Amino acid sequence: MSISQPDSPSPSDDIATPDALLHTGAGGAVTPEDLVLAAGRDITPKNLAWAERKLAAEGPAALDKLLP
Repeated sequence: MSISQPDSPSPSDDIATPDALLHTGAGGAVTPEDLVLAAGRDITPKNLAWAERKLAAEGPAALDKLLP
């Protein structure tokens, strides 16, 4: 019994991931919803209030601190 292979070739291990794909894109506006989701929390009024306070204190860097 053989294992079927996809028609398209698999990516080579020699190719590096483009730099633009390795970043969060946090250069734009960060919303409280973004921060809540990055923290792995549900979007609730309590969590949105937490995110708003965190964004007010730390700015967009708050998102960068949560993401690897």
